[in-house]
Amino acid sequence: MNDKNSLENECVILLHGLARSAHSMDKMAERLTAQGYKVLNIDYPSRSYSIEQLAEKTISDALLQCEGMPVSFVTHSMGGILVRQFLSNHTVKNLNKVVMLGPPNKGTEIVDKLSNIPGFHLVNGDAGMQLGTGALSVPNQLGKANFDVGIIAGTQSINLILSSLIPDTDDGKVSVESTKVEGMNDHIEMPTTHVFMMRNDAVIEQVLHYLKQGKFEH
Repeated sequence: MNDKNSLENECVILLHGLARSAHSMDKMAERLTAQGYKVLNIDYPSRSYSIEQLAEKTISDALLQCEGMPVSFVTHSMGGILVRQFLSNHTVKNLNKVVMLGPPNKGTEIVDKLSNIPGFHLVNGDAGMQLGTGALSVPNQLGKANFDVGIIAGTQSINLILSSLIPDTDDGKVSVESTKVEGMNDHIEMPTTHVFMMRNDAVIEQVLHYLKQGKFEH
């Protein structure tokens, strides 16, 4: 059976991270499109609204373009939290798989330690302020994943100052431990950094593998 033809009716929604744009997911979009998926590389104003507002508008609008098709999500960083937020309030009846790259599923210590510094809110917006590790942060209030999700965590950093604020192994923004969420189907660590993981060829191969097989290639 031709793999490509079997995927032509599957929609994959890409969601970039905080303070990034859809351009950061261009390489991922190209590879997925070449595999035959209908790809929506969504640009959303990550610094202008709360996580709740961003999830509601961004994902609702994207799903309208996938009507009648199986839907998967591939997310980077905060994009994964938007999906968790949306799915905590909505059922997507044709939801297939979710692959998250470097998601702050338990928040990040960077927000805990830097959020009171002048300019932090300006740079990261309301949503960025909601990503701490405390019990009241948005990620920590969303509960377990009740959908099929595979998570890729990076283990390399190019920002040693930020890494010094994070205990244990991290990708420069999020610790490996913090990427995990109860209910996840698979989890893999890769030697890549937070800011570039969505463009990493090996990471993209793992994303494709998960979308097709429902597991990573360990």
